Amino acid sequence: MARLSFMSTCGVTTQTSPAKLVHAAIQKTLKELQTPASALLDKLKRLSGVDLGAGGFKFGFKLESVGQEGGPTLAQAFAEVVDQSQTNLVLIVDEVQHAITSDEGDQLLFALKAARDAINTRPGTPGHFIFIGTGSHRALVSELSARRNQAFAGATSIHFPLLDEHYLEFLLNRLAEDGVSPLPSLEVVTQAFKTLGNRPEEMIKALRQLIYSLPPGGNPDELLPVIAATLRSTAADIELQKVEELGGLAKAIFEKIASTVGDARGVFSAEAAAEYSKAIGREVRVEEIQPAANELLAANIIMRRGHGRYGVTDPFVQEMWREKQAFIGKIES
Repeated sequence: MARLSFMSTCGVTTQTSPAKLVHAAIQKTLKELQTPASALLDKLKRLSGVDLGAGGFKFGFKLESVGQEGGPTLAQAFAEVVDQSQTNLVLIVDEVQHAITSDEGDQLLFALKAARDAINTRPGTPGHFIFIGTGSHRALVSELSARRNQAFAGATSIHFPLLDEHYLEFLLNRLAEDGVSPLPSLEVVTQAFKTLGNRPEEMIKALRQLIYSLPPGGNPDELLPVIAATLRSTAADIELQKVEELGGLAKAIFEKIASTVGDARGVFSAEAAAEYSKAIGREVRVEEIQPAANELLAANIIMRRGHGRYGVTDPFVQEMWREKQAFIGKIES
């Protein structure tokens, strides 16, 4: 079955609310479906085989009134699209975590949840409404499906897979096309990428440094690992510095979570408060823990993985912290 999809980016600008951005994307797509000669309508006809005659979609409402007071709900508008297209409707919202920063954004998510439930539970529905939210702030995105007061509590939440050798081959091919030579081998680049925590921005930085620092006759396979190791340490220091800047208690909470294999539990317990007290050299009250943990969550350093369960947001940061702790342990022993 073909899918009719449209996408909105919540994080495009700080001047426009996420809800307005999503509504604008919806209205733009509905207008294209209404326009007989639009590329979107032509593509839909080819992929789904739906017969709309010479015209476009016929809506019994004004597009600008969708989701507004007195106008059709998103559920009503999307149901018309599904019924006329006879296919699935997919809405993808990038940086979806921005929606929960305002009441207007929260209301939008609940409206989308209502649309999903209304369309997908209809007997014999010719298509379904599928909502996909993506975001770079893993802690907040996780909360969208983990916290009971969120519209999509219980929804499926998955992490994007890491980029692999295909991505690295693409980078090397691009450099070769630009006349860069000599280039490191794919094997060495793959290992450097792992060293850098599979971070594409760091990999590009490493290759850039390699190009500008490789001496005539130099071996890129020998120099790239050195560059990657240096960038790895620098990147980790920057991330761990964020923890230091949040204060002693936040650092102690982070260290408890980072040192735990799997998800950390009991972060707010009396036993944990005693651990934090010992770590920072003063008594820590249980009621002090939540605000400090919230700062770590807001900084995207830790994330809530479920009720009472926490983890470090970026596995690379946790790995680097453990390496540093092991190194300190060797020096002090």
